[in-house]
Amino acid sequence: MLDCVIVGGGIAGLASAYELSRRGVSFVLLERAARAGGVILSEEIDGFVIDGGPDALLIQKPDGIKLCEELGLGDRLVSTKPPRLAYIQRGGQLHALPAASVLGIPTRVGPFVSTRLFSWLGKLRMGAELFVPARRDEGDESIGSFMTRRFGREATTYLAEPLLAGIHAGDVDRLSIRALFPRFVEAERTHGSLLKAFRSNPNPASPANPESQIPNPGKGNGAFKSLAGGLSELIRALVSVLPSGSICLNSTVSRITEQREHGSFRVERASGDAIAARAVVIATPAYATSSLTRELDGEISGIFSEIRYASAATIVLAFPRRAVAHPLNGSGFVVPRVENTGIMAASWLSSKWPDRAPDDKVLLRTFVGGARDPKALEESDAELVSRSMRALRPLLGITGEPLLSRVYRWDRANAQHEVGHLDRVAAIERALTHHPGLFVTGSGFRGTGIPDCVADGRATGKQLAEWLRA
Repeated sequence: MLDCVIVGGGIAGLASAYELSRRGVSFVLLERAARAGGVILSEEIDGFVIDGGPDALLIQKPDGIKLCEELGLGDRLVSTKPPRLAYIQRGGQLHALPAASVLGIPTRVGPFVSTRLFSWLGKLRMGAELFVPARRDEGDESIGSFMTRRFGREATTYLAEPLLAGIHAGDVDRLSIRALFPRFVEAERTHGSLLKAFRSNPNPASPANPESQIPNPGKGNGAFKSLAGGLSELIRALVSVLPSGSICLNSTVSRITEQREHGSFRVERASGDAIAARAVVIATPAYATSSLTRELDGEISGIFSEIRYASAATIVLAFPRRAVAHPLNGSGFVVPRVENTGIMAASWLSSKWPDRAPDDKVLLRTFVGGARDPKALEESDAELVSRSMRALRPLLGITGEPLLSRVYRWDRANAQHEVGHLDRVAAIERALTHHPGLFVTGSGFRGTGIPDCVADGRATGKQLAEWLRA
């Protein structure tokens, strides 16, 4: 009998497999798709290096970078190119995200006084945060409610909403402040004001804080790293060090049952065969986890069914450098919902990372869909390219048509940690104690980014190995 079956071959499942392999635990990983890696997908086309999904590893959360180094990819890590500026669109113009800010909260006054991103009334309202009384209710709150209550609607509309749409493809009025930005809640509780808190600690980002993924523009050597050939290098390296035959692709799991009399689980595949193992790691999206746990535990299944996902598409476009008038001096921009341009954000990949395009070409990428536009993926590839061109052409001064276009569709790929998420996680963890040998990991559970998934996947593998030895 195997020690473990891992269901799901995204980064969390692979990280669990890596940790189990290091600890001598026998396992098989079952992945329904024809490749491992989930939303991590890189391609090299005509001299362009393209990431169709995520393209960055957050430095402040070192687990992703540490894994790369363990796998011998340290010399493949690359930093973002200067000037490392990010922009926000307002009124048909791009405004640099004020320096020394975290989700738009200033840690220095100067950049916010000089920016044209906000009206003077908006700036005054943000400054008045110093005098807004702290919330006494200990319950969860949406990020939109929190930011509006403390900094005003303009800060939410032109900072919090577009930044979170760009990162999570989410709805600022549904995402949980406690799940995604716990330090903001703690700062309000202990200092009475976030401005006071961040003035006393002008570097609020830290490896333990999810809010660290909000960039601090222009700072140091940048907030992110990637791999020279795209993040699929990490997936290939992980797969290469796992035992031969331990990964089964095109392998859909249809049912998981518990056989307590044998101290094992039975994992059935759609192909008709079954695998017995002492433990199971489910590393699938929450909606799939809900289906797989329905017979095991109705409570766990029901809670996972409450975790929503957003769909999005990335559209990659290449142009001759001379066809784009804008200097592309930065990493890209985000778009507030109220601008209604049809895209959530755009990355200037050839300006953001080294060697992503030939010297006389530029590589751009737009993001569409998300919680603000859930029907976007119903459009054809050609329609999504046209939508992106309508948004980019006047803003960047683009002439002609793209040399290359690629559309990557990510259906229900962005986990939404909405109000009450931490309570849901706690309830799942309590219920799992009644099923020894059953483990759960993935972006819908404890963390959404690659470093979070790596950390939780490895922690799950370690916990499982220790459980087997007990």
